[in-house]
Amino acid sequence: MRKRRHRSRAVFGAALAAVLLAVTGCDATGGDSPGPKGTESKASPSASPTPAWDSTPESLAAVGDSITRGFDACQVLSDCPEVSWATGSDASVDSLAVRLLGTAGAAQRSWNYAVTGARMADLPSQVARAVSRKPELVTVMIGANDACRATAADMTPLADFRADFEDAMTSLRDSLPRTQVFVASVPDLKRLWSKGRTNPVGKQVWKLGICPSMLADPDLLTTAAGQRRDAVQDRVEEYNDILREVCAEDRYCRYDGDAVFDYRFGQTQLSQWDWFHPSVDGQARLAEIAYRIISRKGA
Repeated sequence: MRKRRHRSRAVFGAALAAVLLAVTGCDATGGDSPGPKGTESKASPSASPTPAWDSTPESLAAVGDSITRGFDACQVLSDCPEVSWATGSDASVDSLAVRLLGTAGAAQRSWNYAVTGARMADLPSQVARAVSRKPELVTVMIGANDACRATAADMTPLADFRADFEDAMTSLRDSLPRTQVFVASVPDLKRLWSKGRTNPVGKQVWKLGICPSMLADPDLLTTAAGQRRDAVQDRVEEYNDILREVCAEDRYCRYDGDAVFDYRFGQTQLSQWDWFHPSVDGQARLAEIAYRIISRKGA
């Protein structure tokens, strides 16, 4: 098994226990009372108190790609937004919106602006649509399609990925200075390949153009094929680093700490048609992850 380059699980675990994904830089409270006169640091002015995270937002807008649209969860090559982890109404998913707002509230105060096939370059336009609703929470799950290109050489360059994400966040902040943002990591595409390649039906669907940079010639185990898949996996990890870093610069943003990337999707959690996108059960697991992080009070 290849060693992860970007962090150790020990570091991640410590960060999670200490400050709930401290990489976001959000949620710290207290510690802003002035000291005795004359004790202020000359190196930096007194900082404004960081706002507490609101664990019970009253409205939600989702942006992203096919995962948030429930693609291939209900029928082959079709969206199924009613089972979306973020805004779905299906009781078996118990979506984030239902958990936070209740069934009636989710129907009235949650909106899904994700688009199947979307890449990070599409996020600013999705955010522009979402802000018109003035949601108290925006969920972001995007980036897989930036890695899932025709070839590994076609993957979105890191600088472009960062610039587009920063543009989206800036647009959001210009319109909604205090809206909270939950950012999910890009899933582990190489693990999805390793699980799906055991299913003959799934591999036939892959030939229709699902993530060819990772899934093309799924049974080919040559050195070149391995290097191609490793390149895609490395790029996914680098995308997640960018998501983490940009989110950390925003006081109202929480990154998931690679929770989606680390989740070990099994047969039950994968679409029975493409063995790559989340099934209804997989959508429910994503809802659980998001709710656990968003509903956590304090730091």
